[in-house]
Amino acid sequence: MSRNKLKESLNRIFQRLGKGLHALRSPLQIHSNQKSKKVPKSSTKPQVFAYRMLGDKIARVLPLFKDVDVNLQRSGLRISFRGYVSLAVLVTLLASVSTLVFVTSMALLLLHLSVFSSLLFGVGATLFAGALALIGFYMYPLLRADSLKRNLEDGLPFTTGYLSILAGSGVPPAQMFRSLAQIDSSLAVSQEAKLIVRDMELFGVDIISALESASKRTPSEKFKEFLEGFIATSHSGGDLTKYLSERSHLYMRLKRMALRRLADTLGVLAEFYVVMLVAGPLILVVMLAVMAMLGGGGITGMFDPRLLLNLLTYLGIPLGSIVFIILLDMVTPKR
Repeated sequence: MSRNKLKESLNRIFQRLGKGLHALRSPLQIHSNQKSKKVPKSSTKPQVFAYRMLGDKIARVLPLFKDVDVNLQRSGLRISFRGYVSLAVLVTLLASVSTLVFVTSMALLLLHLSVFSSLLFGVGATLFAGALALIGFYMYPLLRADSLKRNLEDGLPFTTGYLSILAGSGVPPAQMFRSLAQIDSSLAVSQEAKLIVRDMELFGVDIISALESASKRTPSEKFKEFLEGFIATSHSGGDLTKYLSERSHLYMRLKRMALRRLADTLGVLAEFYVVMLVAGPLILVVMLAVMAMLGGGGITGMFDPRLLLNLLTYLGIPLGSIVFIILLDMVTPKR
């Protein structure tokens, strides 16, 4: 009888524990279900919103953006072709409608023009704003691809040198690119290596197929040539250490030549800056100040020297400096 009582007491304890665990599990399940019902962050992206609105209605527009698809793949932008075109169309429509309303209202209220003239101004500004938005979306992947190309080519001498050291240590090709993907994430070469590792680990392809995909999507001809040489050397069973070492010396010589050309270009730009944005404005400021003190009627007889002086000081010199900075950023390597 004592054994039966002991079994009954143990059964009661286990039943109570089971009820307690079930009571604890139910609020946890409710909390996890509430978390799963939350909208993912990717759905709040503008391209996702644009695709949901216009994704099924832009089939006729897609052939006009066929070059954008290639530039999107080369630029490294993680956005689909239909999503990007949907976003471009949506932003163009919003910019056109807002410009039409704003310009027409300003022409009516501030300039006191007629309704017909205000609409003409609004339509002209709308066409300009729409064309500017489309050109911006068309050119942005091209500019990103060009920036990625310059970053890849700037880091090629150091990349090939790093890979030659790994190859000399007996590291296999797949592990070489895994190691390359783990270095500084701000490097363009590291980002390309991460995509190669993604193709191998996520899509299950071998290192050769992953390198072939990378050579097809890269915007840099030098980096493409390097990857194709790497593939050919691996296929033929050649000496990867020798190939990478020779490529490192070649790219280093080319980088020295590019730096010499860059020094000459910077010298020309410095002279251009001194002439156009230092000496030239100084001469014009002195000339306009003298004309203003003498009470002249302006250079053309139509403009006040004070107005020209203000335009030069607050508009001409800042815009010229901005253009010079953009030009300097285009010709100067990032590292």
